[in-house]
Amino acid sequence: METDSTSQDRILDGITVVDLTTFVTGGFATLMLANQGAEVIKVERPDLGDDSRHSGPPFVSTEGYDGTGKSAAEQGESPYFWTVNYDKQSIELNLKSEEGLEICKELLSEADVVVENFRPGTAERLGLGYDDLRELNPKLVYCSISAFGETGPWSDRPGYDLLVQGMSGIMSVTGEEGGDPAKVGLPQTDLITAMWAAFGIVGALFRRERTGEGERVELGMLDAALPWLTKQAAKAFVGEETGRMGTKDPVLAPYQSYPTADGYLNVACGNQKLWVALCEEIGRDELTEDPRFSENADRVEHMDELEVELSETFRERPTDEWVEMLAEGAGLPVGPVYEVSEALSNEQVEARGAVGSLSHSATGEIPSLEHPLNFEGAESGFEDAPPLLGEHTEAILGRLGYSEERIEELRESGAIPNP
Repeated sequence: METDSTSQDRILDGITVVDLTTFVTGGFATLMLANQGAEVIKVERPDLGDDSRHSGPPFVSTEGYDGTGKSAAEQGESPYFWTVNYDKQSIELNLKSEEGLEICKELLSEADVVVENFRPGTAERLGLGYDDLRELNPKLVYCSISAFGETGPWSDRPGYDLLVQGMSGIMSVTGEEGGDPAKVGLPQTDLITAMWAAFGIVGALFRRERTGEGERVELGMLDAALPWLTKQAAKAFVGEETGRMGTKDPVLAPYQSYPTADGYLNVACGNQKLWVALCEEIGRDELTEDPRFSENADRVEHMDELEVELSETFRERPTDEWVEMLAEGAGLPVGPVYEVSEALSNEQVEARGAVGSLSHSATGEIPSLEHPLNFEGAESGFEDAPPLLGEHTEAILGRLGYSEERIEELRESGAIPNP
């Protein structure tokens, strides 16, 4: 998605965010803010940086790069890191040194937002807790993210996406019926939490516009995941069992994947009219008269029998033929099951500009995943590639008023690393 920052303002232009987080949850939250125009300054550990810089393989080589900043690891740049850090700046600060901590506080004294995902209590021990920073900057929006929140018997436990997928019930309803619990194949609860965090931050900024007051936003990954249970929670609330159903849906049928002659086809009949139209188009009108399949409640009760009947029919043609016939020809909600490479490169994605490119200072042009918000009166989108570790350290210190001599002293003291 092309952006022209001279034509329209972006919604969060003028908002400065200090990102003290590591890995995905905080990174994706601040990425969402960057996409809407916020200046995001990522504070990273000297010489190591964010853990996601080292997540891989694969890594993209930066051999021969001799510009400002450096790669986070000898093996090169991680494309995984890229996907959650477009349009940010990176400063390396040793927060365990007095001078490094003071620089961080200088940044925070002028910031609008800070996001941290330390274990509960760590920010306070560093002198970066909410009460500390509220005195420094009363209008600051302070967002804390942890695995289980800051209260309750599990608050001190460490946590990652895998643990929260298991403890939120998501894994109990993911996978094939009768099979083992399955993890969703992407860091779902990290991303769920990130989106709640970004939503909370923007809400707090809106409140600040009305009251002039800063705010604390506190959330745990487990809390963030539970509202996404929706259908499964509804069943549990009335005492019904939930479980793994493969691609099937607990309250709709047919609403699942079916094998075709060369792959799979997703069929999503969300109402009776669509069911009748589907049967007509595939030449199976008799199914609508079958008492097992006549109404949605009947079909849900007899899902296995329905799967046998429809699988027999859909295996007769390749996926593309079914899509052309049913989706394009009849306007029915069916679609292919794409590999990731196909999902990222097809005519619809290209037409919407959902995958773009950015110029990276070490590796040249890199692909970028755009965000989906399009406004009538404002611009959105990424303008810069993800930063190399410490790429903006000197520039940010210069903006804070540090001279070259003082920056050299900070290197000697270990507050910032040597280039």
